[in-house]
Amino acid sequence: MNPLRVTIWNEFVHEQENREVARIYPQGLHGALAAALRPFPEFTVRTATLREPEHGLTDEVLNQTDVLTWWGHAAHERVRDDVVARVHQRVIDGMGLVVLHSGHESKIFKRLMGTSCHLCWREAGERERVWVVNPGHPIAQGLGHCIELENSEMYGEPFGIPTPEEQVFVSWFEGGEVFRGGNCWTRGCGRIFYFSPGHEAYPIYHHPDIQRVIANGVRWARPQGRPADVPRHVPVEQAPEKITARGPSVHDAAGRLASAKS
Repeated sequence: MNPLRVTIWNEFVHEQENREVARIYPQGLHGALAAALRPFPEFTVRTATLREPEHGLTDEVLNQTDVLTWWGHAAHERVRDDVVARVHQRVIDGMGLVVLHSGHESKIFKRLMGTSCHLCWREAGERERVWVVNPGHPIAQGLGHCIELENSEMYGEPFGIPTPEEQVFVSWFEGGEVFRGGNCWTRGCGRIFYFSPGHEAYPIYHHPDIQRVIANGVRWARPQGRPADVPRHVPVEQAPEKITARGPSVHDAAGRLASAKS
């Protein structure tokens, strides 16, 4: 089996502007995530960040990516719309997307969801329990009943997302809120997994069970097949069964409206 090609995208802003975040993630959040995935022989891992040309997400890079992970927070609006459109098309064509933490407000996630993706939040360093509500799901493989995080940012309901096709995790916070923090969808041929834990001010991505979830999410989101070959004109002589054409055609072979005839 060919290696699963993973591109880890991180805006890489907080780590360069905040000393505490830089202390926790000296190689950036993308560096921590890459370090967690590289030991698996089934993955080949590359990283990309906001300040690279085309945000590091050129056609060449995306065409060599099976699953893209996305972390953003402070610079959602600085992501170029043409790059978002490029990523969107790749997801529709079958590339997997794993959206992390504040990536819920990213242009690409909102475009794929078609909703506000807004939520409630609080920064108080409170305890979070990430409950496994679908233990038979591949993304929950190898986990216990829950993941307990000593310090986390509260994300709470209501969460402005479309109803998940599959719900894997629900979080509870010390202040009493709950949150649908592990959700799956398909768009076109692509699989999408959103996973909420990952506030930059806490060492959440160093937690082995969080790393396990992300690795499982990447495996689950891998391409499942090829995109449908459409739109495509099928001439009469290429129909699976023999037919006789009846009546005039208003389109040419390219699908354009044919010129009116007198």
